[in-house]
Amino acid sequence: MTSRGSEFGPLNVARTPSAAYFHVPFCAHRCGYCDFTLIAGRDDLVGDYLRSLDHEIEMSRIPFGTPLETLFFGGGTPTHPKPAEMRRLFEMTRHYFRISPTTEFSVEANPLDLTDEKIELLAEMGVNRISLGVQSFSQQALTILERDHCAEDIRDVMTRLKSKFENVSLDLIFGVPNQTLADWEETLRQAIELGPSHISTYGLTFEKGTAFWTRRERGHLSAVDEELERDQYALAMEQLPAAGYEQYEISNFAKPGFECRHNNVYWNGDEYWAFGPGAARYLNGRRETNIRSVLGWLARLERDESPVADTEELGPEHRARELIYLGLRRIRGIARKSFFEQTGFELDKLCGPALREQTQLGLLDDDGSHVRLTLEGRFVADRVVMEFL
Repeated sequence: MTSRGSEFGPLNVARTPSAAYFHVPFCAHRCGYCDFTLIAGRDDLVGDYLRSLDHEIEMSRIPFGTPLETLFFGGGTPTHPKPAEMRRLFEMTRHYFRISPTTEFSVEANPLDLTDEKIELLAEMGVNRISLGVQSFSQQALTILERDHCAEDIRDVMTRLKSKFENVSLDLIFGVPNQTLADWEETLRQAIELGPSHISTYGLTFEKGTAFWTRRERGHLSAVDEELERDQYALAMEQLPAAGYEQYEISNFAKPGFECRHNNVYWNGDEYWAFGPGAARYLNGRRETNIRSVLGWLARLERDESPVADTEELGPEHRARELIYLGLRRIRGIARKSFFEQTGFELDKLCGPALREQTQLGLLDDDGSHVRLTLEGRFVADRVVMEFL
């Protein structure tokens, strides 16, 4: 590890978070729908990335041996670098943080990256949760989404992963252009058949700046009908719980005991470390977001400068309203008592009119102790939660 000095002072951490996120920005190819921070076809920069990441962690002045309850590597594709580079990345993490057998250690992965050598390495390094970006079992949908694997690749890698990992999650996308309800039902069926511990389902979005956005604007790609997308989401909420996957958040379903603990850190409003280009951390009531440009992030750290691009101090009311936004995304919703204990605000005094209006519209259920989205409210969750910000 490096031992360079820094002009950066120590973070004034009142309590040390027990969750950390690392952003690994490398991919073989940028899929047309993706707006995440990544760089494709520049594997020559992995060494520079590792050195800069080490320096960023060092600049944060984290106490050596800080224990973690959850650790998450996202991307990009964390399993894209070579095995030796992946090993350096994980060993660097262990240099600064203490990872125990009870730590939820998650790594996002692409099916075709997971050679037997990489699977062995992940297990050796203590990874115990794999989040596999399969997206679909339909070849038509995979081609539209510009994925490089097929359904048989997914089945093969799942067989090999399950020999080493009990906790494997599958990411699926619905609302893909030309995807019928029957196509989506077949994807759900095949996903359930493989027996993952966790399944995430996301509606395809056309984010500004992506290739899909441009293609839609030019009339080369069309979004599915809103009613069809609604039916696809409804099918997931019907079939996954019937197969033993409890919905615990708008997009997430898990077998008992397999909720993603790291994502729960975000939804609980807890604090967490984050490192890498585009990474956002929450410490001491302050949100910091790193510069999204991979090259810009590398350049700043090489100059011994902070990689932070934006900082936002969250006042008490802002923080409380954000917790409403996060809490309503969870199926169990918001407990009034817990909300007051965490924020010092009474839910009804803070947002009574919005609460009553959304309840009258049938989008929220209020039983006096808890407020949660109704089934109907889940279909328009983004619109509902915005009423409280």
